[in-house]
Amino acid sequence: MTPMTAARTSSADRPGPSLRERKKIKTREAIRTAMYALVEEQGYDATTIDQIAERAEVSPSTVFRYFPTKEDIVLTDEYDPVIVEELRARPADEPWPETIRHVILLAARQAFQDDPEVARMRSHLVVHVPAVRSRMMQSMSVTGRMLCSAIGERTGRDPESLEVRVYAMSLVGGLMETSLYWGERDHRDDFVDLVKRTLDVLEHGLPGQNP
Repeated sequence: MTPMTAARTSSADRPGPSLRERKKIKTREAIRTAMYALVEEQGYDATTIDQIAERAEVSPSTVFRYFPTKEDIVLTDEYDPVIVEELRARPADEPWPETIRHVILLAARQAFQDDPEVARMRSHLVVHVPAVRSRMMQSMSVTGRMLCSAIGERTGRDPESLEVRVYAMSLVGGLMETSLYWGERDHRDDFVDLVKRTLDVLEHGLPGQNP
């Protein structure tokens, strides 16, 4: 796969989602909102798909059409495709470390700014609910493959090469550990600062002294 030869249009210049896609996003958001409200009221284990469907005013089959498992409602968001699009849209001559730092920090800021309470609850559930944490680890491979494809386009490397796969999964795994660390410390730290530290480690290795 050849590297990009020119910068693509910026995300601001790309057309917005179609009406059909907007409706799908609205339904996904309604299901997520219902899920988080119920979890806050009664806890994760007590929350059922039927309750989520009733609160979101959809059928249980609709919930399962959008989210195969209850854990996926917690974990699935709109940011993976955005990360891939932004990677592809960066200037072709931009150094790779600058590209990945820009895109990951952009996604981290956006995820937190959109709804900080949801971001905290998601992290809390990953830490404290084994089923959510297990599903998160399973979903890492899907995100990793998406990154492999984008990295291959960006760098001209074979997306199935060992180097690309190791880099992509190291990045995904590092971000997962960042979320766990943030939740384990009761969200005392600034999340974006933690992501910056993660990217520093991935780019430069372990620092000489503890931060």
